[in-house]
Amino acid sequence: MSIFEYNGSALVAMVGKNCFAIASDRRLGVQLQTIATDFQKIYQIHDRLFLGLSGLGTDAQTLYQRLVFRHKLYQLREERDMKPETFASLVSALLYEKRFGPYFCQPVIAGLGDEDKPFICTMDSIGAKELAKDFVVAGTASESLYGACEAMFKPDMEPEELFETVSQALLSSVDRDCLSGWGGHVYVVTPTEVKERMLKGRMD
Repeated sequence: MSIFEYNGSALVAMVGKNCFAIASDRRLGVQLQTIATDFQKIYQIHDRLFLGLSGLGTDAQTLYQRLVFRHKLYQLREERDMKPETFASLVSALLYEKRFGPYFCQPVIAGLGDEDKPFICTMDSIGAKELAKDFVVAGTASESLYGACEAMFKPDMEPEELFETVSQALLSSVDRDCLSGWGGHVYVVTPTEVKERMLKGRMD
């Protein structure tokens, strides 16, 4: 068993028309034993930038705290929020710094950049970025997420349609992975608002 599969996770970010959605499951387990069903995997960095962390739960929390610290320093020095592209480079550099004893996390970064253009990206545990124009996935359910998203995605979706698509993709994918599930947590972000929704899923 890989250490990345110890707690189980499913993460997906998807792009719409001047908006994006980021979603995760809510299970925290120790292999096949479920410990919690309300575990947070998506974190808000600022109004237009979100970070999802899959992988080892303890490393995800540590990494999040370090990234919040670095972002607050940036805000104090620059007197503005970090752009998604800049934040992705920060996460990548922070992970690569620890490449010989890495954080066992696969981050997913989603944000709105200049002119409300959505930006999504994921990376491996040592910070090798993978940029995409449609969707990115991470976690133990990533294989089934790829299939569901590939089938359901279409360009320039409005926020409500994007929510439906990402939710259906997440729920159908976690049913095919025994290490993730127990409902979902979805954020849909537009230039004017952030909508947070909880999904009910199979509780087994």
